[in-house]
Amino acid sequence: MSEASTAVDAWEALFRAQVSVLRALSAEFPTDEISLTEYDLLFNLSRQPEHRLRIRDLHAHLLLTQPSVSRMVDRLAARGLVAKSTDPSDGRGTIVTLTDDGHELYRRVGVQHARSISRIVGGALSPAELRQLAALCVKLRTATAHEATHAS
Repeated sequence: MSEASTAVDAWEALFRAQVSVLRALSAEFPTDEISLTEYDLLFNLSRQPEHRLRIRDLHAHLLLTQPSVSRMVDRLAARGLVAKSTDPSDGRGTIVTLTDDGHELYRRVGVQHARSISRIVGGALSPAELRQLAALCVKLRTATAHEATHAS
């Protein structure tokens, strides 16, 4: 088997596993207050210093187009889960900040969602395999980010 064929097989396995896991997690997402995609946006903001990020940088963390991220931010802002402000260092940029209400919803949903992740992903792999999977995914993500930077 060639290296290219092995890489394609690995990609297909990774992609199919991701689709399967996401379907299972979506099917039992613990709330109708927000979608899994909206939760992902709140999750990503919660991981940032001061729970804030420029919208263009937030886009890099999500599997959505820039216009879709902007529309989602507008919907979440209308519900008081995030706040939008002009970037003081660049008036063209928008900063999105997780509000207290958004953070409370993220934490409440996150506890239940983490149980599902633990059961679905953790139930299929041993602790050593989970650590190995995490390390391989970080390595792949780092390499592809590096590749994308040099391809531009």
